[in-house]
Formats: sequence, structure tokens, C-alpha cells
Amino acid sequence: MKVPRIYPDTSIFGGYFDEEFAFKSRLLFEMVHQGRAVLVISDILVNELAPSPPRVRSLLAGLPRQAVELVFADDESEHLRDAYLRAGVVGPGHHRDAHHIALATVAQADILVSWNFKHIVHYDKIRMFNAVNLKEGYPQIDIRSPREVVP
Repeated sequence: MKVPRIYPDTSIFGGYFDEEFAFKSRLLFEMVHQGRAVLVISDILVNELAPSPPRVRSLLAGLPRQAVELVFADDESEHLRDAYLRAGVVGPGHHRDAHHIALATVAQADILVSWNFKHIVHYDKIRMFNAVNLKEGYPQIDIRSPREVVP
């Protein structure tokens, strides 16, 4: 069975310590530690986690090396991010959210997971992100909350 390549946004790491999101966030990290998923981690995510409390940063540092695939922002992901912004999927103040979607798309992650229900895991937003992906020649990206991904 193919191990899913999951792109987590920053909210997944914070969710690990949030009462409302902890249970499913922890199950997701357990899947990774058990080798049942690979996390596609971007340099954008690493930079966003840098000012986080040590316990949040330690989640990233504690991931098994074989369970992490590192991807980097580049001209291609920036072009796709800008296409989302031009299409009005999210406003300029949420360019990082758009960049996470672009990085996951360009890296061909199987799924992007997030607890951001306003700008990412939202029916209309998902449709709009995917419409831009198709227009720009990319496949659709599956965007879900951990509630829909972990058993």
C-alpha cells in the first residue's frame, strides 16, 4: 500500500496542543511516527514555526527523518501562489496560506491538511484553489482537516 504524502500547514503543529484539535492532530503525528504517512514539509512552514514555543518546534525536530520530505519555495510555487492571489482565492494578507497550497500542489502531495477553516479547508476556497490549479496546468489538490484524514 502506498504511504500518503501529506503536506501539513502550520495549524497542524499548533493544533497538537490545542484542546479542540489535539486528538486528531496527535493521531496524524502518530501515523507519521508509525511509517503510515510521510510529511511534506516546506521551508515556509519551517520559517513560520521558528518563533513558536519550543514544544511546538520540538514536534518538527522529533519527526523521523525517513518520514519527512523537505520542499522549498521557488519560482514555480511563487507563480502559482500569485495566481491564487490574482484570482482572489485569498487576499494578499493571506499570501502564506496561498503559498502552502502552491507548495503542496507543485510537490504533488497527496493531500494538504489544515485546521484553517476560513482560508484553506473551506468548500468554496478548495474549489477556487483547484480551478486555478487546472487553469495553470496543475492537478487538483485534496485539501482536508485531520478529522477527515486520520482514522
